[in-house]
Amino acid sequence: MNILQILPELNVGGVETGTIDFAKYLVENGHHSVVVSNGGRLVAGLKKGGSKHYTLPVHQKSLKMMLQMIEPLREIIRKENIHIVHARSRVPAWIAYFAAQKTKAVFITTCHGRYNNRFFSQVMGWSKLVIVPSQAIGRYMIDRYKVPAERIRCIPRSVDLTKFQNISKKENSSIPVIAIVGRLTPIKGHKDFLKAMAKVIRQKPKIKIRIIGGVAKNKESYAQELHTLVRHLGLKEHVKFLGDCKNVPKVLSKVDVLVMASTIPESFGRVIIEAQAVGVPVVATRVGGVVDIIDEEKTGLMVMPRDVDAMAAAVLRILNNKNFAKKLTEAATKKLHENYTLEHMASRTLDVYKEIQNLMNILVIKISAIGDVVLITASLKAIRKKFPKAKIYCLVGKESRKILKKCPYLDGLIVVDFKDKDKGVLRFLRLATQLRRYRFDKIIDFQNNRKSHLLAFLSFAKESYGYANGKWSGLLTHPLREYKNNISPVKHQFQLLNQLGIPYSVNTKLELWPSEKDKQYVEELLDAEWLGNSKNIIGINIAASAKWQTKNWPVENIARLCDMLAVKNLRVIITGMDKD
Repeated sequence: MNILQILPELNVGGVETGTIDFAKYLVENGHHSVVVSNGGRLVAGLKKGGSKHYTLPVHQKSLKMMLQMIEPLREIIRKENIHIVHARSRVPAWIAYFAAQKTKAVFITTCHGRYNNRFFSQVMGWSKLVIVPSQAIGRYMIDRYKVPAERIRCIPRSVDLTKFQNISKKENSSIPVIAIVGRLTPIKGHKDFLKAMAKVIRQKPKIKIRIIGGVAKNKESYAQELHTLVRHLGLKEHVKFLGDCKNVPKVLSKVDVLVMASTIPESFGRVIIEAQAVGVPVVATRVGGVVDIIDEEKTGLMVMPRDVDAMAAAVLRILNNKNFAKKLTEAATKKLHENYTLEHMASRTLDVYKEIQNLMNILVIKISAIGDVVLITASLKAIRKKFPKAKIYCLVGKESRKILKKCPYLDGLIVVDFKDKDKGVLRFLRLATQLRRYRFDKIIDFQNNRKSHLLAFLSFAKESYGYANGKWSGLLTHPLREYKNNISPVKHQFQLLNQLGIPYSVNTKLELWPSEKDKQYVEELLDAEWLGNSKNIIGINIAASAKWQTKNWPVENIARLCDMLAVKNLRVIITGMDKD
């Protein structure tokens, strides 16, 4: 499989490290790995692991730059014959989504955080399957971005245990080391951590405090506040700011307790499992994905965010009870090996790739009156035969929806009412948004008017089929330019289906699927009219179209035909709607 991962940059961070680890795994297991980013200090390690890297400015939140990057990325996808395009951040996701549209590649996302900007972040839910690192992020994507639960795949982050093979936990020393790891930004809770450490020092005067992580962008003033707070709390002799560390496992091996003090929900908490990989007990705030990793009192200790007293008490409990600390680390290591190894994460991700490649969603558009909808029943059967595992839906009008209610070839109906609830521009756009949520791969437009072509376009389907009839057919990806009009309606439809490799057969028949209630109604009606035992009954629909009078046979002719049939002892049933 040829995999392309795309993210803003390759500098220090949990997402970046996970991307590098996964890329290495792909190469080692016979896959072709490509990464696109704006570059960074981790690129050298990526290439050393056998992956290819393309440098593009996919980190800039500029609409102009994002639009300019679509075609260069599409060229990379085609050049590398990419099967899966995996976006790990929002700006790259917008670029990747549209770049993959005109290629054979499948687009997928991993949501690494709680995204606040609803419009800008919605693209993270646009793939047919959405990967999340924790149950908390899964629930967030369902609640805020309306991603159906059945499309969520929870795959926790991991650690590459090969990085920890030659690193062992230090022997107990007389001076305990307590550390916090994370970029210097308020959401990581460094101030709460320092205040808790001030309380710990009252009982453990000889401790070392290590703050590991670089200054987040535009947070230089916050870093200065932390230095000021260290002096104010009298911790200057105990605290060291280590900045970014290239070898986090080695640094963690010298730590006695890791504290994660985040104040807002974390998507996961990779540093927790890194600490557990070297046998370091963890105290963490009860936020987001942390609750998936830590089993309270079994694999670690949890406290509420900003609860300085509880944080200090938890740290002291671990420092004062070596047996308890050992019990925590042993249980954590066992859980780590069962759930959070690179092999576990990577194999599950590959399973999702295979699953999404086999998913296909198809939409058939036919919003016409009842008779026209009946005429597509043979086409629906042919589409299902060609794509037996696909999910097939039909966009149908309110009046004719009952015709397809029990159609065995459809997975669902999307009912539209342009005369009432879907009337107007805003409601039309709302309908287009609804269609986008289905992530259709193919749209077959049997309606073939401006509205249906525009809906096909706004649904962002990879392929859309219809007739090049001058009614905005330029919005379709596969407009049929050469076709015959002077043939039967069913044969006419199969000209379109031919583009999908679906041939017409002389055995093609129209179908209806009456319910048991329908059949009972018919039997009662025939019995009431003394027709229950009749073998020769002729049905005549009294009207064809209120709009096109040329389609309607004169009533006098219908009456004359009924008289002629009656002479031959053939009974007639007139059908139609009340208005007819």
